[in-house]
Amino acid sequence: MTIVNGYEQSDNEKQLAIVNLPSLEKQAQAIIPTGGFGYIVGGAEDDWTLAQNTKAFTHAQIVPKALSEIEAPSTATTVFGLDLKTPIMMAPVAAQGLAHAKGETDTAKGVAAVGGLMSQSTYASTSIADTAAAGAGAPQFFQLYMSKDWDFNYSLLDEAKKAGVKAILLTVDATVDGYREQDIINNFQFPIPMANLQKFSDGDGKGKGIGEIYAAAAQKIGPDDVRRIAEYTDLPVIVKGIESPEDALRAIGAGAAGIYVSNHGGRQLNGGPASFDVLPAIAKAVNHQVPIIFDSGVRRGSHVFKALASGADLVAIGRPVVYGLALGGAQGVQSVFEALNHELEITMQLAGTKTIEDVKHAPLTHFSYTD
Repeated sequence: MTIVNGYEQSDNEKQLAIVNLPSLEKQAQAIIPTGGFGYIVGGAEDDWTLAQNTKAFTHAQIVPKALSEIEAPSTATTVFGLDLKTPIMMAPVAAQGLAHAKGETDTAKGVAAVGGLMSQSTYASTSIADTAAAGAGAPQFFQLYMSKDWDFNYSLLDEAKKAGVKAILLTVDATVDGYREQDIINNFQFPIPMANLQKFSDGDGKGKGIGEIYAAAAQKIGPDDVRRIAEYTDLPVIVKGIESPEDALRAIGAGAAGIYVSNHGGRQLNGGPASFDVLPAIAKAVNHQVPIIFDSGVRRGSHVFKALASGADLVAIGRPVVYGLALGGAQGVQSVFEALNHELEITMQLAGTKTIEDVKHAPLTHFSYTD
């Protein structure tokens, strides 16, 4: 363990023998300090939407396909002009130093090792430049929590461009902090500095709760902000936090180059729908005008398959990767992606789908089961 400001950080570096991703949560809880683990695992209010995110995948079923004459399915795909070995990407999870001493740099190494796509949060524990360097040329996105201070926004965007990121993820569903009871119970304040916040006049986030940090972020975000960021960076801007067809079309009308369907892993508006349940209607409205990224509740290869078959082009995962990071560092992150990819390959074979493009056209059924 590494101790920083009294907080114990894992420094594990090892491959993991993973039975399934849900099993990682309890293993990680045993080594991540209580406050840090509560921040990572918790949702808003009573966690209802958080729980529905995973349960919603039971609302659709994959049709098995026999006599399909395929073998060795490929998970390779091309999205946003990027050639990837997997359609599974890293979600922009904040403050990964809570899980491991090397934080996002180890995550970037693990994601790069599997040929995946990394994204880093504004509230990361490591800098944009350091995370990019750790990826050693592998594609990365930068996620922007837009500040009220546009000089600060421009500074972050300049650093992201200099680091070679391929797109900006603009988060629009976190204009205030969700009511996160785990943080309240634990009186949680960030013990680890947030490298990208050091240019704020009031510090680097250390010693503050997430609500205090969000208070410096913009509460008023609109279509003009999408245009402004796109024009300033000349990079694709992907709007993250879309949960309705109307908002998806509004974002595209503002110049968004991609739509990111997400309810923030159930951490913002509790009582809202599971992300998977709103994905098909959003995909229908978008109608392939721009690519769609999806996250929230993904824990199985079959979940990835169902999301792709429902209109997603990329599927992002968050918490399971952070647990893998705590348990095994970069190698643990790699192990998580490899385990989920393996499940996806099995599902693809049994569903008679050779490629990710085949998965996107695979039929789903919608029987209603009571248990």
